Amino acid sequence: MSPILFELLLRSIWETILMTGASGLISLVFGLPLGLALVATDRGGIAESLWVNRVLGAVINGFRSVPFIILLVALIPVTRLIVGTSIGTWAAIVPLSIAATPYYARIAEVSLREVDHGLIEAARAMGGNRWTIIREVLVPEALPGIVAGFTVTLVTLIGASAMAGAIGAGGLGDLAIRYGYQRFETSVMVAVVIVLIILVCGIQWAGDRLVARLDHRA
Repeated sequence: MSPILFELLLRSIWETILMTGASGLISLVFGLPLGLALVATDRGGIAESLWVNRVLGAVINGFRSVPFIILLVALIPVTRLIVGTSIGTWAAIVPLSIAATPYYARIAEVSLREVDHGLIEAARAMGGNRWTIIREVLVPEALPGIVAGFTVTLVTLIGASAMAGAIGAGGLGDLAIRYGYQRFETSVMVAVVIVLIILVCGIQWAGDRLVARLDHRA
């Protein structure tokens, strides 16, 4: 691999990390509250409201049902409105975040539903309000699953960010398409695959270690 291609590889790695990190953080900030809302407003929840639950669930399912490559193209006007362009790394963060947020919301919902209902009832009996139950019971008890789900979301985002390279988002996907595929640079394609494997394995390893430390049942 030539020095120029190596420099492009390093830049693409940074762009992929930036896209994954930024969109992952946004999905955590918005997805976790959505997951909490789904659990809290469900039947028997701490803030039961079935119509809110159904509307929220329908919206989340609607976004999750659209394949990412279609969502990527459909959101071009929104992306251009937010960041001023529809191509590049920062532009890709918009559809990545919108796709990852409902995905992570459902993962967080599953973890939150696994919290022992007896603990919630005990907190209620001691006079805990909704916010106290969320802060002191739901989130702490579900934290290992929340972290494990976020790890899966980050891994999924790495794959999605590579797909975003098909429309000029930058990152490893863009490098693989422009040089590895279109210019038949086999060394570039092999390097991209190796880097993606390392990134995924590194994130999964770090997530698993953190989950093991947080899980008080272990």
